[in-house]
Amino acid sequence: MADITAAMVKELREMTGAGMMECKKALTEAEGEIDAAVDVLRTRGLAAAAKKAGRETNEGVVAALVSEDGKSAALVEVNCETDFVSRNDVFGGYAAKVVQAVLESDPADVDALKAAVVDGQSVEELITEAIHTIGENIQISRFIRRSVEAGTISSYIHGGGRIGVLVLFCFKSTETAANDDFKAMAKDIAMQVAASCPGAVCRDDFDSEVVSHEMDIYRAQAAESGKPEAIQEKMALGRMEKFYKESALVEQAFIKDPDKTVRAYIEGVSKIVGDEITVVGFDRFVLGQA
Repeated sequence: MADITAAMVKELREMTGAGMMECKKALTEAEGEIDAAVDVLRTRGLAAAAKKAGRETNEGVVAALVSEDGKSAALVEVNCETDFVSRNDVFGGYAAKVVQAVLESDPADVDALKAAVVDGQSVEELITEAIHTIGENIQISRFIRRSVEAGTISSYIHGGGRIGVLVLFCFKSTETAANDDFKAMAKDIAMQVAASCPGAVCRDDFDSEVVSHEMDIYRAQAAESGKPEAIQEKMALGRMEKFYKESALVEQAFIKDPDKTVRAYIEGVSKIVGDEITVVGFDRFVLGQA
């Protein structure tokens, strides 16, 4: 039997909002596995079906940069040791150069990024300089670079670099990217992704294993009701539908007007602009969460 520590109970409580004793029992049943303990709590109806938060690690900042033509963009997380340094303009300047290097060089991994040159200096040299200047250990934990052909990319940074978002849009007219209604919508959708943490653009984009796992949880929950199997299945399907409406971006309630879905908002702007606009992807980095 795995040893259940107070730290493990605390982490599970923070992830699920369940009570201390319920968390301890779930961890015991799951033999100390955090993710399995979350499923135990969900099956018992003691934890919401929210996305599981990753463990917060270091301080730092998430930075984003979009190319001048809007066709390419980069998102990077640069970590430091303290919140004080993360809010320092000097540290922010180094992070800005790192994301510039990602956008310009399209590196395959962190090692390739460190070898990339920006403003006549390699990223590795840049980080070494930052460590000496700031006096803290600085690491590049992750990055991503995206590009589109027929469309544009919108970025959004929330909370002074705590959350960073890229949203990829597809449309037909080259004039759409410069349209004010589209630009306002692009910002709104990026804010939506930052605030509501969707799991995919639409329900069909979810991995089949994710869908199967959710249905297993909902069927187990329904079985607790003791109702006939046919009714249990309807209950499970109803909860799956709720999952899609909460987790698929275009099915979510639009944060600025909850009476309409994100899909309806995009369709409305498409009519105003006179072009068919679709979201084809997004990326969302939360500081300290893999």
